[in-house]
Amino acid sequence: MASLFNPVPYRVEQRAEPLPSIPPLDIWMLAGIAVAVVAVVAGIASTGVNLRYFLQPTGALIVLGGTLGVTLMATPRRALLDAARRMIQMLRPETASRETLIEEIIGFARSARTMSLLAIEPAIQEARDPFLKQALALALDSKNRDEFKITLETMVRARERQGDGDAKVFETAGGFAPTIGVMGTVVGLIDVFRHFSDVSAVATGVGTAFVSTIYGLALANLLFLPAAHRIRATLEQASLTDELIAEGALGVLDAIHPTLLRERLNGFLRKAAAA
Repeated sequence: MASLFNPVPYRVEQRAEPLPSIPPLDIWMLAGIAVAVVAVVAGIASTGVNLRYFLQPTGALIVLGGTLGVTLMATPRRALLDAARRMIQMLRPETASRETLIEEIIGFARSARTMSLLAIEPAIQEARDPFLKQALALALDSKNRDEFKITLETMVRARERQGDGDAKVFETAGGFAPTIGVMGTVVGLIDVFRHFSDVSAVATGVGTAFVSTIYGLALANLLFLPAAHRIRATLEQASLTDELIAEGALGVLDAIHPTLLRERLNGFLRKAAAA
């Protein structure tokens, strides 16, 4: 039995923090890759040419190694790592619903208007979007609305430029790959001319030489350039979401009526076309 001198220790129940959810794979992106690969393979097979004919180690070495080398030469290490990281993230994109973000911002605006701006401080850490969390935290520390607006605009532009830099890395690789493929073709033709007296060997060698060009075109048009376009398309959507968050954070700071703020933020939603 516990006494005053030997009290029963109080146990604090610690709630297990939920594990961060892993975004699902982007099915549309994987489907696009699958359709492109299957279409190319099926097209080659329909000609009756054996697919093993296109497995040329020399051409693959020249194109893959050359493209990798010039990309490393033309791209700073940090930019290359950032582009690779973004490409991996694109396989599992975090799709934040703008409707959900608007409802969340309206909740903060309602609390800030009925109580005070400082009243939302405990709930800021529960915000789902990291940029929204950062913007609301800055709103608490801001003394001047104009300075706060300039800060948000600078942050949005910086995020846009980071994404644009990642896309340029893949555009650079996509620009070099076909040219290096032609280089591999020239190397193959030089080897063919060494056996010019053998007509059958020349015919076979010419076909083999042009496989390098196919490698370069395939890398550029089936991998690098689509990846760059995908980054830019994703960046446009993310930038629109960032602008929504910035506008919402300004509305929370200004203590705008939630109904008016909702109408303002609904302008960032795509409306269904009238029948």
